[in-house]
This record gives sequence, structure tokens and C-alpha cells, in this order.
Amino acid sequence: MDRQLSPQEWEQLLDDFSSSPSRRHRWLHLPLLDLAVSSLPRRDLPSHLKPLLLSLIDDHLLPPSPRSLPLLLTSFLSFPPDHPLRDHLLVTVVSAFASALAAPLSKDHHAPPLAALVDALLAAANRPNHAPDRALACDALRALDAALPGLLADALGHLYALAAADRSPAAQSYLLLLASAARHAVRLGRLGATTSILALAGPPTPFSVPAHLLSPPAASMAVPPPSEVNVRDIRKVLALLMDRPQVLTPAAATEMTAILAEIASAVLRWAPAIAAHIKVHFGGMLYSSNPMLLHSLLTLFLQFPDAFGAEDERTMARRLALAAREAHRPLAARLLALHWLLGSTMFRNLVPGLARWFYPNLFDPLALKAKKLDCLAYVAAQLDGDKVAGGRASEQATGLLDDGLVCVSAFRWLPAWSTETGVAFRALHRVLIIAAPHSTEDTRCSGAGELLNSTVFHHLQAILVDMASEHRGLVPVIAEFTNRLLACNSHQWAGEQLLRTLDECLLPRLEPGYQLASYHPLFEEIAQNEMVPQLRLIELLTKQMVSLTKKHGPDTELRSWSHGSKVVGICRVMLKHHHSSHIFLPLSHLLVLTIESFPDLEVRDHARICLRMLSCVPGNKLRHLMGVGEQPSGVTPSHPGSLFDIPSPRPAQYLTSMADLVSYIHLERIVPLVVKQSWALTLPNFSVHSRPSGHILSIQDVSSSPSEQEKPAGPTIERIGYTQETLRVMDSKGAETLKILRRYFACIPEYLHSSGLKIRIPCTFRFDSEPFNHAWRSDSPVSGSDEADELPALYAVMITFSSSAQFGKIPSCHVPFILGEPPGSGMDIVPINNQKREESSYCASVVIELEPREPSPGLIDISIAANTENCQVLSGSLKPVTVGIEDMFMMASIPPDTPKESVAVYYQDLFHALWEACDSSSNTGRETFPLSGGKGSAAINGTRSVKLMEVTPKVLIGAVERYLASFVVSVAGDSLVTILRGNGIIKNIVWEEGVSVAGVGADALVPYSPDSNIQLQLIDDDDIGVGSERYGHESKRDMGVIRAMIFLPPRYHLLFLMEVGCASTLVRIRTDHWPCLAYVDEYLEALIS
Repeated sequence: MDRQLSPQEWEQLLDDFSSSPSRRHRWLHLPLLDLAVSSLPRRDLPSHLKPLLLSLIDDHLLPPSPRSLPLLLTSFLSFPPDHPLRDHLLVTVVSAFASALAAPLSKDHHAPPLAALVDALLAAANRPNHAPDRALACDALRALDAALPGLLADALGHLYALAAADRSPAAQSYLLLLASAARHAVRLGRLGATTSILALAGPPTPFSVPAHLLSPPAASMAVPPPSEVNVRDIRKVLALLMDRPQVLTPAAATEMTAILAEIASAVLRWAPAIAAHIKVHFGGMLYSSNPMLLHSLLTLFLQFPDAFGAEDERTMARRLALAAREAHRPLAARLLALHWLLGSTMFRNLVPGLARWFYPNLFDPLALKAKKLDCLAYVAAQLDGDKVAGGRASEQATGLLDDGLVCVSAFRWLPAWSTETGVAFRALHRVLIIAAPHSTEDTRCSGAGELLNSTVFHHLQAILVDMASEHRGLVPVIAEFTNRLLACNSHQWAGEQLLRTLDECLLPRLEPGYQLASYHPLFEEIAQNEMVPQLRLIELLTKQMVSLTKKHGPDTELRSWSHGSKVVGICRVMLKHHHSSHIFLPLSHLLVLTIESFPDLEVRDHARICLRMLSCVPGNKLRHLMGVGEQPSGVTPSHPGSLFDIPSPRPAQYLTSMADLVSYIHLERIVPLVVKQSWALTLPNFSVHSRPSGHILSIQDVSSSPSEQEKPAGPTIERIGYTQETLRVMDSKGAETLKILRRYFACIPEYLHSSGLKIRIPCTFRFDSEPFNHAWRSDSPVSGSDEADELPALYAVMITFSSSAQFGKIPSCHVPFILGEPPGSGMDIVPINNQKREESSYCASVVIELEPREPSPGLIDISIAANTENCQVLSGSLKPVTVGIEDMFMMASIPPDTPKESVAVYYQDLFHALWEACDSSSNTGRETFPLSGGKGSAAINGTRSVKLMEVTPKVLIGAVERYLASFVVSVAGDSLVTILRGNGIIKNIVWEEGVSVAGVGADALVPYSPDSNIQLQLIDDDDIGVGSERYGHESKRDMGVIRAMIFLPPRYHLLFLMEVGCASTLVRIRTDHWPCLAYVDEYLEALIS
């Protein structure tokens, strides 16, 4: 080697290798192993650097490349024998050879240096007794033999002679070297040879590498039985190895017993007496205090059980139990003794007799306490399983359990996460596991029935109930303990029985209040289990909600929200895991109570959502819906029990199906319109000042709130232009009319400043299953049966409405859940006389609420957005809903001070007052009437019309009773009163009997008299049926008069005066909103069509 490193460079290199790896890179290009080995003999190198160089080789430069081995061997052989670093160099060289070489070896490159090294080591081992490096040479040979198995198999005879002759302290090394060589000879099958394994073919040196290390390993073949000569020779070797156990250290004895057990097991069939010899030579280690010797003896117990009798086993078990109690022993040795007792089938049956030695001491480490509690649990389970008269075994078992837990009794007041708590519950769990072990088939264990009826299991349940009742901090641990049992298929029955016991014994002890929140983990476990009845839990939660409501105050708002949310969260868990029919009644009572009385708005909303789902969604669909968006196992949600642990909805994947929504999703009126309205009258908004004088348009709003631009000093009334008239004197009749009208208009709300009157249109919402599945490519089968689980469903349906007509802002509607109509269900066929379809899971009720600004028909546009079962979003438009003029018909308001028995007379007086006011010649045309709230007023400008209906009285009376019965205020004429009163449909009105009806229409646009050409002809054969009677009219001109008063929101009126004749009826119409006359004609025609 041309260049050597200077001492300063070596110091720098050693410093770089002892620091970060990044500083080593600048040296890696050098042959460091060769430089370090060649520098060892240098005289100019300081002596303190040479041990550091050897440490550098050991720590960073091994294993070397095979080409460096000759240099290492040369350096070792040339090193002075008396040098203090020779032993260290020997260890380094042997480590390099052992790590660099592996079979098969190269005969030309690897075998020669290996043979030279073994020659040197054998020569050192064969020196006289005073040579100091003999033991190190034996250990080096043993290391090479372990790296290259069978290396010394041919030299077994020489090694036997050396071990037998040595009586020095190095005898241990010779014995271990002989044992290692003999073990590899047995593994290689040398015992099957006919020649002796101890035969000496010549001197040990020069050494030659065995042939099996120079060739690839042969295929595994059956090992031949040992020959008789080799059985004798191996017994000689074993006798020598067992003859002097006293010269072995505990570590060497442990290694020696492992080798002896392997060799003896291989030849035990041909030499059975070897096991007895092992017991004789090594049985004395039973009384040793060294744990390694005890462990070595235990391995011999397992390998040769026939050599040790029952008394030896009992003695060994007592020795192990005593070793676990000896406080001076290391913790690992004490734990190992208990592991041997419970882990070995040889000693497990002896454990119950040693129970008094397993009670943990006060100052034992927790790990040792846990292991001793395992032993007590095993003893308790065994005693409880024994059938002893008088039940003494069961009492002993429960006593062992109670007394054992005393050592960790601090867990009752320590935090739930404390180690003592974990040790205590681990012992309780071990009782169940030992009494009913896990089944290999992953099914319910065979001893389940016996354990359920055992004293230990009942006592364990009582312990857990008392813990939960007295120590609320342990409730999460008990819940986790129960959940662990439920998660195991073999012990699920134990968890279910434990939950039933908690439900029966713990819940009656609990009182509602803020402290009840500590038990919510247990409540959730009970709510999740289908085998536990939920009635007690629901009753307790109901009491809790009542208590929270009573205690609510300004300082408890946050606590009320938190505790109420947890209760509703438990209700949500019940909805997910239980059949709706089993919990419907008590759970609905709890949710209704929460909705009606709980002070927190968010909790009430959550309870309302749960109640809607409970009442609307079928069981399987509900559980599937509640399971959407579940947290993965092991992930704790941010708000336990939250109702909104759902994923973000996925957008719709099939946009082509959006345009076809109207073909399979329907929103239909329940009550069909009398007039199939297809048009609406729209008037331009002309300026008031441009209207000609004397032109009457409609009732005009009069507001006492001026605009921002004008701000007059006092209230002004905006009037439609009319000619100035002189002041008229009003008679008593006109004054009475104004009094009635002012009292009436004071009950009508002013919609410009407050909420106006609303009309409601009931509808049904449904969708067809078959076209829905086809459009959305659903995999759900649709059959003709009424199986709800096979039908598609829509969730969280939101229906929004809009209209160009003056209907105000229309609130949207929400349908939480709806099933699709199965094919052939017949839901699309409704009898004519059935105006209301029965609501079911296939059909939801939707009410459209309008606040009209003008009483006119129109169309309502409908938009829908919903979620499908696979979280797709469905949205689009549906067929519009028609609003007709009859939807605007309402009853007139009644002043609150009107007695109930005077309502009919009030309606009659109001009809006459409005009839008079709507006359163009009325004195009320210049009057204004304040509305409710005092912020607005209205004036009446009426108009009138007439309609001749050529129908018989029977048809007219049927139409009035069907469509206008609630708006009739009075009936005049004896014959008409008799007919209508006898039918019993129109009630609570004024019946004018004995009053002449002639001249009632003298002020009509077309005067009506008996002598005119429009005289109605009597049809002689037309009789009117009155119940079971038939009534014939005496008069051929008039039967009577029907007066009907209809309120049109926001504050208009439509008045009908029907003069009923035998062949036709003349309808006189007056209204204070003349545009509605455009629709009244069609409406009256539709009534009789």
C-alpha cells in the first residue's frame, strides 16, 4: 500500500466517524480496512490510537470483503503473542471471518485463509494449561462453528479429549465448544455413519475445511438412524457435558441445557436413560436463586416430562410461586415465574392450590399486580366451575375477586385513564375470558350458558353496577369494557347480558339532572344494542328533559343546549339501531315533549327532524338514512350524537333525466278547480292623475303614511278622480250602514304594513317508481308488491314556488322522506266524489300558502330539489299549479265582540250594507273606512252585473249546496226555505219565511217584473225533492232568493243575490273589485255545467 495515514489524519478520521454521517464521505474512497490493519504494527502510531482503530473496524468496517481476509489473517499471525491488543485483534479477525464467509466456500480463495485461522486457534487451544488465551481460542472456534455449521465436526474427537483433560477455569469454554460441535454433528446426520464420530484420524493440525462446506447444500433427505457405535459415543459426550455443571456460569448453563435438550431429544429413542441422567445432574438447580438456572430447568421439564414426576411438578410450581413473592428478585424474574405458572399446561392445574400466594402486596409494581390478578382470576373461574356442595366454591371465587381488587382499590377515585383503573378492569375481563375462552371457530363459546348462570358472572355484574352508580368517573371505562365484549364474537352474549343488567339495575337508581350527562356513554351503548329494551332509557331521558326545562335560566343556557343535544343524539342512535315499531310510542312522546317545552331552539329543531323521520320514513329506509356519512371506525366525531354527520351531497350524474322530472314527479291539487282557468286579466298601472274625471277603477288604498318626497302636515287620502258634489245629508239608514261597515273593515288587516290574509291550496306530492329508476339508473328492483324496502325514495325534498301573479312571497315546502309509488298501485285513480287523497308513504301532503294582493287567478311555477338514496342531487321544474278565482273565496271577518248566536244576523246586516255600498248611487261612495292597525284606510267604489242561468231549481240548489254553502247568509221564500232547510247542508243562516220576494230586483240593470218578456216559465213536471218528500210550488214566478257573500282577499267582496225560478235563476252580482267580474261569469257557468 503506497500511502499511509498520519496520526493526525487518523485522529481526524476517528473524530469524523464518531460524529454525523455527512462528515464520513470524504474518507469512504480510501481502503480504510486495509489501512487500519496495516497501521496496527506501526511504531510511529501512538499507542492510544490502536485500540480505537480496532473499535473502528468492529463498529464501521465489518463485514469486510473476502479479499481483505488474508490481510487480516496475516496481521493477526504476525502480531506479537504478548501484545495487550492481541485478544482484541483476535475477536476482530474472527468477527470478520464469521460475517464475511458463508457456505459454499471457494476452495481457492476462501478455504485457505479459513483453514489457516482455524489451525492457529486449534494450536492455541491445544497448549498446556498455563496458556492464557486458551479460553478465548475456544470461544473463537465456537463462533466460527456457529457461522459455518459443521466446521469442527471432523475434529470432535480432539475436542472431546481436550474437554475431558482440562481442569482449569477454561473448562467451561472447552465444554461449550464440545457441545456446539456435537450439536452440529447431530444436525448433519453424522450419527448415522458406521465410523465413530470420536475417532482420531490424525493430529488436529493442519486443519482442512470439511467437504460439505465447499459444495452447495444437498437436497434435504431423511436422517438415517444413529449407529450403535455413535449412540455410545454421543452418550459419552453427554455424560462428559453433564458431569460438571458446577463449572458453568448461569448464562453458560442456560446455553448448555438448550444444547443438551436438543442432542438428547435426537437420541432419546435409542437411549432412554439419558432423560434420567439429565434429571439427576440438573435437578439441583430447582433450589437455585438464579432465575436463569430456573429457566434452564423449566426447559428441561418441557423437553423431558416423563423424567419428572408429579411431586417434582408440585415442587417446581411452589418454587415459582415463591419466586414471584420474593421482593428482592428483579421484576422480570418475578413476572417470568408467573408466566411459567399460567403458560404451561404442566403447572396450570396446580395454580388453584397456590391461590393464597397470589394476593398482590401493597408495594408490588403494577405489572406484577396485574399478573397476580390474572392468577386470581384463573383460580376464581376454576373454583366457580367446580360443583361443590353448599356453594362454598362460589363464595371462595367471589371472595378471591373482591380481595384481589383491594390492591388497586385506588382506581375508584382516580381518573378513568389511570393505570390502576386499567389493571382493575383487565382483571375483570380476564375472569370472563378464562371462564369462557375464545372459540377457534369465531362463534359463540361453548360455556356461555353456564357462565351466564354462574355466581362469578352475577357478582361481576353487581360490581360494575355499583361502580357506575357510586363513581361516575368510571362510566366511560365501563362503557369501553362493555363495548370490548360486544366487539368479540365469542363474548358478545356477555356484553348484551351486561347491558341488560345495567338497564334493569342501574337506570332505576339514576336521578335526572346535570350529573346524568356522565352516564351518556352507557346510554349510547344501550341505545345501540337491539337486544336491550329501550323503555327504561326513554323514560329516564324524558325525566331528564323535564328537569332541564325546569332548571333552565339565564345562567344555564349553554348547559341546557349541551345536555339537550346529547339526549337528542341518543334518540338518533335509537332510530338507527332499532325497529321503529318497537320504540315509536315512547320515543315520539319524548320528542314531542322536547319540541313543545325545551327552551333551546336548536335542540327543538333537532328533535323535530328526528320526529319527522320517525313518523315518515319506514324502518329499513330510516336506518339506511341514519347510517349515511358515518365516521370511520376509530375516528371520534367532533360533536358526539350530532344530527349532521353527513357528507357533502354529490352532484347529479345524469343531467339528461332532469328535463323529464315532470313525467314521473307530480304535485297535484287535492280539490280540483270548478273553472279550468287558462287566462288572467292584467291591467296596466296607469297614473292616477291621468284618469278622466268620473272614471271608477276599483277600491283604492288609502294610507296615512306619506311618501318620503311629500311629507304633508297631516294625513291625506289618495282618491280616484270624481266630480265634486255638494254635501249631502245622510239619513238614519245610511248612518247605520256606515256603522256596520266601519266595524267590519276594522277587522281586515292592512297588508301593506302587516301580514295580510292568506289562502291555502292543499296538494299532494308523489313520484312514480318505475320511470324514476329508469331515469336514474337505480339498481333497486321495483315489484308490484307493497314492499317499502324495494322502492326508491327521495330524501330532504325542498319545493319552492314562484308566480308572476300578485300572490306575495310564497313560502317553500319541505318533505323529509317519500317512497315512490309502486307500479299498478292504483294511486292515480281517484273517485270523483273523493276530493282528498289519503296520505301515505307514497303520497305527501303539501300546502301552498298565498297572500294575494289582488283577487285574480294565476299560475304557480314549481321547482324541486331532493337527494336520492345514493346521495345524488335531483333538481328541476314540475308542472305549474293553477290558482282559480274560487281559491280566493273566503268567509268575511267577524268582529271579536260578536256573540256566537248573533253571527247569522251580523252576516245578513253586513250583506245588506255592502250591497248598498256597492251601488253607484250610494251615499257611501265618498266615505273611507280605517283598516286593522290604523295605518291604512279603504274606500268602496262598487259595480254590479247580472247573470241569467237557465237551469232547474234542483240543479241550482245542488250547485249552491256543494260549492257556496258556507257563503250563504240568508234565504227568503217559503218554498226555497223549506227545500234548503230540509236538505240540512246549509246551516246557521237567517231563514226569511213569510216574506214576499217580489220586487227584490227592482234596481237591477235589467228590470225584472212578471209582465216582462224575460218571465220564467214554470215546468209543471219539475218537482223538487226534499229529503223523502216532494214539494210542489204554488207560484210560477218565484221560489225565493238566496243571498251569498264572499270575501276576496286582501279586502274585496263578491255578492250574489240569486232569484230562483222554476225554469231559470237570475243572479244579481255586486262587487267592489270590478276586474273579478271577468271570471265570475265563467265560474257561474261551471257551477251548473
